[in-house]
Amino acid sequence: MGQTLQTMVLGGGCFWCTDAVYVQVRGVLEVESGYCNGHTLNPTYEDVCSGRTGHAEVVRLVYDPAQVSSRELLEIFFLVHDPSTLNRQGNDRGTQYRSGIYYTEAAQQQLAEQVIAEWNANAQGSVAVTEVLPLQNYCAAEDYHQNYFARNPQQGYCLAVAAPKVAKFRKTFARLQKP
Repeated sequence: MGQTLQTMVLGGGCFWCTDAVYVQVRGVLEVESGYCNGHTLNPTYEDVCSGRTGHAEVVRLVYDPAQVSSRELLEIFFLVHDPSTLNRQGNDRGTQYRSGIYYTEAAQQQLAEQVIAEWNANAQGSVAVTEVLPLQNYCAAEDYHQNYFARNPQQGYCLAVAAPKVAKFRKTFARLQKP
């Protein structure tokens, strides 16, 4: 690993789906499902699902920028979720499912805003509602949420929602897939 590892936090709807994609990306060394940018310390899944904590379901990615760039991670992000739906991904509804990029440094903020502008320019009438905010109040989700898709590939939600996102990633970004 030539450069220092970096961290990116993304909210693209249900973290089971986002996790399912990013664990397959070359250069992503750690994927952790969690919650961020709410006002409650260390919320539970039930707390977050109530809509009262203000948290988003997110994945925290630790990656090697020598193997996968921040831009590539964001390009995958915009492929595998719909950034134009407010507080919703498919049938999952609520503020916890909002689209968000939660940055830890100014360069991430600038890149996120640039990629969103590019997406908007090519979206044929859609506009991204993805929030770009500093990362705040992050905590890991419960253990049973970690690597959920890999441990439950035949579960109904995984088959209907996560698996198509994984397939879309594999088809479009085969060059970035782990061997």
